[in-house]
Amino acid sequence: MQEVNREFLSALILAGGQSSRMGRDKALIEIDGVPLIRRVYEAAQFCTSEIYVLAPWSDRYYPVLPQTCRFLQEQADPKTPQGPLVGFSQGLAQVQTEWVLLLACDLPQLQPAILQSWTTRLSNTDNATIALLPQHPKGWDPLCGFYRRFCLDSLRTFIQKGGRSFQGWLTQVPVQALPLSDRTMLLNCNTPTDLETLSYPSPNP
Repeated sequence: MQEVNREFLSALILAGGQSSRMGRDKALIEIDGVPLIRRVYEAAQFCTSEIYVLAPWSDRYYPVLPQTCRFLQEQADPKTPQGPLVGFSQGLAQVQTEWVLLLACDLPQLQPAILQSWTTRLSNTDNATIALLPQHPKGWDPLCGFYRRFCLDSLRTFIQKGGRSFQGWLTQVPVQALPLSDRTMLLNCNTPTDLETLSYPSPNP
């Protein structure tokens, strides 16, 4: 396993969703005996050893994640879900690396080899670009890609003006597309039906 300099790249896993469509905490759903959030964590380890998990209820995940995991407390009102964009801004404010790999906690088909290959593009990215993300016909896939930490000011300004959409914010900033030939890597688990229809690769490349 070859990781990027930990001063250059960290990973942030968002685990603050309500899982209302799933009916239970999807981060703890086991795939081949491994909780989903653990699978995402292990995929991130192929890029960096500095990995954060942001959630309002971090104590749920202590038993299933390594002691090296860094937990960040998300400030959220359970009665008023704020969405992943606000959660990302809270997490981004607490990391110090130049780049952050942002991942949702419900991506069972992540391919570590692809994540690792994407990291090689970071050092050659022009200074104006604030994010490297996979692209789809309707916009970007914001919860599996890389962000520069200095985008925090732009992100906060967007949120202060009432913005809550990743897509809305990303139309206002320079973003570079990442190559992805197999989009099944980005399929997430939102419902029990998703669990039944997805196939799950091993966390190892």
